[in-house]
Amino acid sequence: MNSPLATPWWRPDVHADRRPFLLIRNRIKAALRRAFEDQGFVETEAACLQVSPGNEAHLHAFATEALDLAGGRRPFYLHTSPEFACKKLLAAGEEKIFEFARVWRNRERGPLHHPEFTMLEWYRTGAPYETLMDDCAAILALAAETAGTTRFRFRGLEVDPFATPERITVAQAFERFAGVDLLASLAADGATDRDALASATSAAGIRVADDDTWADVFSRVMVEKVEPNLGAGRAVILCEYPTAEAALARPTAHDPRVAERFELYACGVELANAFGELTDAAEQRRRFEAEMDEKARVYGERYPLDEDFLAALELMPNASGSALGFDRLVMLAAGANRIEQVLWVPVAS
Repeated sequence: MNSPLATPWWRPDVHADRRPFLLIRNRIKAALRRAFEDQGFVETEAACLQVSPGNEAHLHAFATEALDLAGGRRPFYLHTSPEFACKKLLAAGEEKIFEFARVWRNRERGPLHHPEFTMLEWYRTGAPYETLMDDCAAILALAAETAGTTRFRFRGLEVDPFATPERITVAQAFERFAGVDLLASLAADGATDRDALASATSAAGIRVADDDTWADVFSRVMVEKVEPNLGAGRAVILCEYPTAEAALARPTAHDPRVAERFELYACGVELANAFGELTDAAEQRRRFEAEMDEKARVYGERYPLDEDFLAALELMPNASGSALGFDRLVMLAAGANRIEQVLWVPVAS
């Protein structure tokens, strides 16, 4: 197949190659929309321009500004997720919502990444985050059924999208795939011990730099040892992330060192990220400020906090929410090997 990066996507021959994927995309979106509506969900539409694009250290936004008639300028950002807006809607009284949101992330482009993409987000008030695990399994099966396939394949890995996903904790994955005791580097309150994790990681034969933080070491083990092994044969739900790696999730009831966060993987591809949502505004502010301190340290910039969002948390009920990369789901269901193949109009390279 011709690559849309080598030849313009609008060339008739390139479009003809991509069109079957795009029609599958439309069918999957329609099927998912019906499934959510049949369960009583309400579809929402978040504004893309926000005062804060999100407050995760390693997410990069597109910045813009609003001009008023007097020549004044006010900074805005294209959101990296509709999460803040959706949670404000939960505070306003909505109970079950979903959205196919166009989102933007800078510094991201590759076979699985695109500067502008579609995020499927959904939220359930009063529901435990395990319910979202069942949602994810149902979404995989519905996407496969709609695309007319019984297997997802990508980069030599294959999964049965109708099989119940395996559930494994992050600590179990570190032990299984890297031989690293992750929990030994976490204090009872979730505080991290960089030297303990670095020592265990080095002993397992994984490179650790002198200036690596605990988060740097954690990410290296994830990328090099854990993620490549997730989602072979059947999908995997990787759950109970350390609280230090779950800025928007509440701690688990059984162990405050880990949080109600999971990610869904199939064929080594991360598809979804879900939380039992944190509703403690003071704790959320503390975590955001820590994330922005890290962003300033690494990249020399920081994003403002959305004060309206923090105020809304005071009213927000207990809820669970998930964000799923819709384009990646379509890729696996349709058999595409690059994200541009399933985007109607890719961003110019």
